[in-house]
Amino acid sequence: MQRVIFHIDVNSAFLSWTAVKMVSRGEPDIRLIPSVVSGDPSDRRSIVTAKSIPAARLGIRTADPVSMALRKCPDLLIVRSDWAWYKECSQAFISICRSYSPVLQQFSVDECFLDMTFRLFGADPVQVACRLKDQIRDTLGFTVNVGVSSNKLLAKMASDFEKPDRVHTLWPEEVPRKMWPLPVRDLLWVGKKTEERLRAYGIETVGDIANADIGSLARLVGLHAARSLSEHAHGRDESPVETETAEAKSYSAERTFEKDVTDPVQLDRYLFQVACIVAHRIRKDGVRATCVSVFIKYRDFTVVQKQGTLFRPTDVTAVILNQARRMLAELWDGKTPIRQVGMGLSKLTREEFEQMTLFEDPKMEWYREWDREYDKKCAQAEDPRTLAYERQKKDLI
Repeated sequence: MQRVIFHIDVNSAFLSWTAVKMVSRGEPDIRLIPSVVSGDPSDRRSIVTAKSIPAARLGIRTADPVSMALRKCPDLLIVRSDWAWYKECSQAFISICRSYSPVLQQFSVDECFLDMTFRLFGADPVQVACRLKDQIRDTLGFTVNVGVSSNKLLAKMASDFEKPDRVHTLWPEEVPRKMWPLPVRDLLWVGKKTEERLRAYGIETVGDIANADIGSLARLVGLHAARSLSEHAHGRDESPVETETAEAKSYSAERTFEKDVTDPVQLDRYLFQVACIVAHRIRKDGVRATCVSVFIKYRDFTVVQKQGTLFRPTDVTAVILNQARRMLAELWDGKTPIRQVGMGLSKLTREEFEQMTLFEDPKMEWYREWDREYDKKCAQAEDPRTLAYERQKKDLI
């Protein structure tokens, strides 16, 4: 039986949710005019958290400084973020989605995956997706896009097609026609630096990646990334829709700064501290991680994140840190002030066997010895301030 996966994404979530509240008070619908949401509308250094479609048509982009957005549109309407209200809207949105399938993975506050394989009962997936989309619009007052496919990758790609208030399919047989003509940056997990590297060698579209030789791609981005790019460009993805219970099997830590950080050296120091925390915790619990995720939060609480897969499971701080550094370099422009940095580890294993490789870092034993000394110090006297950065409710240290 072919899997059926939905990806549901709220259209311009923060702006749409703000609009719903304003319309309920009899105010104009800001979704119909050039408008943006920002942390502090009076501060021209703030960045755009969300934008209306008319604003997007004027070239305004999420994460643009407000001053830049105003240069593009002097009459731009700027409204303040309302995080308590956004939380209510998110919970209501997720509640409706969960009524369609209990196998739900919340991907962020405004998007989720549903595994509908055993929930359609013979119905047409597109018709069910349209019913879900319309129920959210009619009940909650804002619109969503729904992507429908046989895996998470293609479902998410489909939901990014024409907006708003649409249902799109991207079945494996539709990949050459619908996905291959897209620019490489539209492929999930392709960052700015990877895009630049690929385009410099004439790889412009997703189809170019799909038709490229693995060896050629490996020379540009490394063997592991090349294999991942090729698989994704062909629309292949076997990852399951992980429920909240499965998602809890992860470790994360974060660091909030007293003052916004713009210095790359200082940010790297904080990233190192966070890496030490999560690596220590998985070693203490006797597990290794294969997936590393990094997120940064800007001063207006906008969050951007990225995740990457390691070549093999590890609990070594240096390996985890280096993977995080690579992803952070793609997430951050090196100058926008950052309020918080965080890191997560997932896809865990308790297997003690560790495969050796000819390309073992010659410093690996030194890294492990450093970790052992760090763990001893933590066991002797854990710094209570460290615990404030941890998300996991259970006291693991």
